[in-house]
Amino acid sequence: MLGAFGDFSWKCWKRGLEPWLKTRCCSTSSARSLRKRETRLRWRECPPTFGSDPELIQGIIAGGRPAMFKAQEGAEDKEENGANDIVAHGVNPNDVVCGIAASRRTPYVVGAVKQARMIGAKTIFVTTNPRSQFNLDVNVAICPDVGPEVIMGSTRMKSGTAQKMVLNMITTAVMVRLGKVYENMMVDLQMTNKKLEERSKRIVMTITGIGYERAEKVLEEAGGHVKTAVVMIRANVDAPEAKRRLHKADGFVRRAIEGDLAKH
Repeated sequence: MLGAFGDFSWKCWKRGLEPWLKTRCCSTSSARSLRKRETRLRWRECPPTFGSDPELIQGIIAGGRPAMFKAQEGAEDKEENGANDIVAHGVNPNDVVCGIAASRRTPYVVGAVKQARMIGAKTIFVTTNPRSQFNLDVNVAICPDVGPEVIMGSTRMKSGTAQKMVLNMITTAVMVRLGKVYENMMVDLQMTNKKLEERSKRIVMTITGIGYERAEKVLEEAGGHVKTAVVMIRANVDAPEAKRRLHKADGFVRRAIEGDLAKH
């Protein structure tokens, strides 16, 4: 699942849905420590976990790709760097940009959020500084109160953990609203390795109550698509009909199973 440690901003959009659920996400982060690099890597977990388009969530780090492997000192110290990256990634009024900075002051992140606001994008800011000290113009400010760090100034500890939890909540809620979850299971995961192949079978077995061998067979008929396999069994239809139902239901499994879609 998506997590975050450190200072960065991200955007996501999905055309045709409500403004806060959009179709692409990107993050811009400072490059001072390993936790910022870990943040960017975590964004890449969404496609295999939720079957999201690789363009849905993107990572941008101050200093560019080299900063993933070697600190680019000073790259986060200019607001214009963050603003320029927002422009370069084509942020528009259909986007949501979220800045994350424990201190709320990181120039790169502040510049990115300000530029997004000027463009007309919705903006969120996550900081562990007190809300009473928050003075940026954003749509939503999220200010978890974590108290002083055990090691003074080491925001990789409580602040980083709190930021990760907040972003997990946001992104999980988005994936649920996009139909990537049925009951409490991630039914849009991609069978890209043995672990996920076995997990896909277990999900189909849990939802439908069938055995291992049948789950394996139905998944094969469904082209490895968990949603299709679930609809095939629960609605007692073949793979083409299950896919048609899912298409009509905008990818929502419950609607595809329970809705009388054939009449619409």
